[in-house]
Amino acid sequence: MAITRAKKEEIYGEGSEKVSQSRFLIFADFAGVGVTELQGLRRGLTEAGAKFKVIKKRILRLVLREKGFDFDPVKFEGQVGTVFGTDELENVIASVYKFSKDNEGFKILGGLDLGNKEELSAEKVIAIGKLPGREVLLAQLVGTMIAPVKKLMYVLDTLSKRS
Repeated sequence: MAITRAKKEEIYGEGSEKVSQSRFLIFADFAGVGVTELQGLRRGLTEAGAKFKVIKKRILRLVLREKGFDFDPVKFEGQVGTVFGTDELENVIASVYKFSKDNEGFKILGGLDLGNKEELSAEKVIAIGKLPGREVLLAQLVGTMIAPVKKLMYVLDTLSKRS
């Protein structure tokens, strides 16, 4: 069934609003994923500060052109869902990446960093998704910084016990 012009204009307006509010977009092929799984993804993304929306590729292209981005989502094969991220990039991509690992039919196609006007390849989005969380990285950094001090303390303690 064809979409009426009024409905397309409504979708265009909604897409334009979401792009204006977003810091980045992630594109994914969701053809092999069921409705219940997508509802789970939407709940997880809402907690991470993002929204998953399906907008026709041609309408999305028009929205992006209006906002000054030279990006054509029509180049992607099949159905394309868009994650509109307003929160931290790493948190949202981690949620999307985890979902793609759990659901084989969900494929990350790429992304768009709206702040830097930079296109993100699928490989780059997946690489960011594989990174551990901020707290884990900070703990690793602190552990690396403290390791020499701990070794020095061990040596000093051993030397004091010998004397």
